[in-house]
Amino acid sequence: MCGIVGSHGALTPEEFEAMLGRVSHRGPDDRGSVSVNGSRLGHTRLSIVDVESGRQPLGGEDSGLWLVGNGEVYNHEDVRLTLDNAPYLTRSDNEVALHLLRERGPHALDELEGMFAFLAAAEDGTFIAARDPVGIKPLYWARDGEKVVFASEIGAFPPELLPEVEAFPPGHQWTPEGGLDRFADAVPVDGREAAEGEQRPPSPGDRVETREILMQSVRRQLMGDVPVGVFLSGGLDSSLIAAIAAKLAVEEGEQLKTFAVGTAGSSDIIAARRVAEHIGSEHYERVYTAEEAVQVVPDVVRAIEHFDPSLVRSAVPNYLLAEMTVEHVKVVLTGEGADELFAGYDYLHKHIEEGGLHDEIVRTVEALHGLNLQRADRVTMAHGLEARVPFLDREVIAYAVGLPAAWKVTGPDDPEKRLLREAFDGWLPEDLLWRGKEQFGDGSGASDVLKEVFESSISEEELEAEKDLLDPPVRTREELAYLRIFREALPGVQVGQTLTRFATA
Repeated sequence: MCGIVGSHGALTPEEFEAMLGRVSHRGPDDRGSVSVNGSRLGHTRLSIVDVESGRQPLGGEDSGLWLVGNGEVYNHEDVRLTLDNAPYLTRSDNEVALHLLRERGPHALDELEGMFAFLAAAEDGTFIAARDPVGIKPLYWARDGEKVVFASEIGAFPPELLPEVEAFPPGHQWTPEGGLDRFADAVPVDGREAAEGEQRPPSPGDRVETREILMQSVRRQLMGDVPVGVFLSGGLDSSLIAAIAAKLAVEEGEQLKTFAVGTAGSSDIIAARRVAEHIGSEHYERVYTAEEAVQVVPDVVRAIEHFDPSLVRSAVPNYLLAEMTVEHVKVVLTGEGADELFAGYDYLHKHIEEGGLHDEIVRTVEALHGLNLQRADRVTMAHGLEARVPFLDREVIAYAVGLPAAWKVTGPDDPEKRLLREAFDGWLPEDLLWRGKEQFGDGSGASDVLKEVFESSISEEELEAEKDLLDPPVRTREELAYLRIFREALPGVQVGQTLTRFATA
């Protein structure tokens, strides 16, 4: 995990270094840059794979191409074996992407399993930008005449370019000659149609397959040369990830570290403590007060580069958690994505009733890059901590989306995500395995206090006067309070071009 910036076309050295400095929190371990035939590439590094020699930019004269990357390629060792005559200089997973581009071109990036954003340039004028299919890793771009500028975060761009900044679309690559072109989808094309003819309930074999698919993903995402921990909320999704990771750690003769956050006595922190005891992890807690939650909101809004109330409420405890966690590990696994794939949200019951559950799951997975994944990346990278998302491994996505929608439907008295719970029967205490869902901001104790404080900071008259600043309009006084902080930090940003908003505040 790192920060990257780049330009196709000249940025002055001063402009470029200023941009690189603005993403230094993403990569506190190292910094590098290169000028290539009028273009520039820059990198701030969080050292995780090949800590000693994997500094970037990668490449140069031996490969004919330079590359900077943000993220992890989990299958880099397998892809490495398929490349011919690649002049490897490091064990870095990102160097595999460099040689893949050199040998097979941008569309070959579909062979990579992981989360990534890449910028590459060569002396012959070649320039390539690309982002992973799910959009787990961020990338933004802005045009300034003939110059095209890229960065990991909106705030990296010069102020005069902020109105032009847009989110680079996931699963796409861009070259000056060919423009923007898709190389992969978040949801496989053959998984976009709902499974037919599956009226039977899940079998024991289906439960085993569900468990094995997720375990394989966790195993892949434990990759690296530094310890990997788990954000443990005490909810089903993070508890399953933690239970799997703890089992795999024991197989390696190690002990997993888990990290929880909440107010004193909050339901999440109590549940996480019990899960940690059950799986035998080395457990850490960040207990915060209401005053601390309120005080950190401006920093959180600036960090997540968003103002949606649901995101802010969940980002505040995660931001505080990341601040503590980075003192112990550089990488954490999280439970992001399970609710989207296995129908964990209450609102999905409307789509169940109307018969559109499968289509809504596809839509939400494809929209994650502008919502939950943006929050997950920013709250961790604000502190130089990498977050990985095993549920959003493309193999897991393909499997889960391909399951019959009926398997994700529960009765009025049943908890959501029954298939996941049944697949891991015996892995957690029974009452926690079947614990009902709470929104993270609610379970960790943040939501009520944030809503009350920031609603009270804005009058109804102010909301009425300013609601039309956005299209669709600002919805609540709380949202307007966060929007004001956002506007101050990123003046001129065009919200519709860079951000997605939840359907409800």
